[in-house]
Amino acid sequence: MDNNFKKSFIAAVAASIIISSVFGGAMGYWVSSSAQGFDLMDWFLGKPQEQEGVRAKDGQKVVTVEEESAVISAVEKVSPAVVSIIITKDLPIIERYYSDPFGGSDFFRQFFGDDFGDFFRTPQYRRKGTEKREVGGGTGFIVSSDGYIITNKHVVLDEEAEYTVLMNDGSKYDAKVLARDPVNDLAVLKVDKKDLPTVELGDSSELKVGQTVIAIGNALGEFRNTVSTGVISGLSRSITAGGGGIGSERLIGVIQTDASINPGNSGGPLLNIAGQVIGINTAIAQGAQNIGFAIPVNEVKNTYESVKKYGKIVRPWLGVRYVQINKAIAESNKLDVEYGALIIRGEERTDLAVIPGSPADKAGLVENDIILEVNGKKIDDKNPLAKAIGKFKPGDEITLKVLHKGEEKEVKVKLEEMK
Repeated sequence: MDNNFKKSFIAAVAASIIISSVFGGAMGYWVSSSAQGFDLMDWFLGKPQEQEGVRAKDGQKVVTVEEESAVISAVEKVSPAVVSIIITKDLPIIERYYSDPFGGSDFFRQFFGDDFGDFFRTPQYRRKGTEKREVGGGTGFIVSSDGYIITNKHVVLDEEAEYTVLMNDGSKYDAKVLARDPVNDLAVLKVDKKDLPTVELGDSSELKVGQTVIAIGNALGEFRNTVSTGVISGLSRSITAGGGGIGSERLIGVIQTDASINPGNSGGPLLNIAGQVIGINTAIAQGAQNIGFAIPVNEVKNTYESVKKYGKIVRPWLGVRYVQINKAIAESNKLDVEYGALIIRGEERTDLAVIPGSPADKAGLVENDIILEVNGKKIDDKNPLAKAIGKFKPGDEITLKVLHKGEEKEVKVKLEEMK
């Protein structure tokens, strides 16, 4: 009995080992085959298989590329809300004609032939009515489903031009310029359309140098929704931007990026990897490669919210002309401090340092005063005066620390609305 039990036990163990090995091997093969696109269960049930690189039915090779990229996802998310802005204008039609200095005189033609006057005909030009022509283009992005659009001020600077918004799906809508920002290169447009796709606005206060960014725009006014990628190359840059017929404008605190920004990209969004707008593409450095600039989106938020609430852009106003002090300016002018805003007149005689009747004038500020702090925050390259004042609203009372004739003092100023 004991021998029979032992034999049965040994046989059972051996059978278990064999079954486990076979089952384990089969499961391992099934997992491996499944990872390669071959399903053992489907094979057992007689279903046709599609192996890696081979189509089951006709043996044709199958090329499968699955590219789940954050960049692609961000672009797909935002592209429907990125628009091209078409600028049209009534322009004169100039007609060329030729004049005959001899007025078709039969006297000369009698002696010299009918073609005599043709040798002396001179071209003349005259205006013959007008026609609408496309004179430029830019980019914008929709920030609300009821048709509010953000772009650059320089894109819609011409008040006599007409503006049309071209959607990513090819539909067109007439656009009205609601406001042009007197401080930043920003403007707000409106189209009469509901349920439009929108972008998501991010937060530009937490940006880091080296962060991946994506630019989308109407490159060269021809290639809609062109995508380029890069990184944030610098933060809080100060530049003087300008272009043909628009003069120049000082932009403070802008984002520098190496993502390609071309003419026509102006007004388009600069995105983070999550597809949030963190800036508005504004300018490029001439004579350089891949040095572009974007206005931080938090400035865009303030502009849009102001237009949405008041129907216009409301800005606080101090009323001084100034130069931002740095070490070089302090040394060359023998100033007592190397930071702050020096109140100084402009190049023209009419460019007074303190605007008469302004909040600064009412508070007693004078030329050569140096504004050191606004509400306890130091005025320097990272926090210039315009940016510090821009954080407040008309009617707010602020405290300035001012260096006046070598002595520091505090001055209360009630800000007013910029006209």
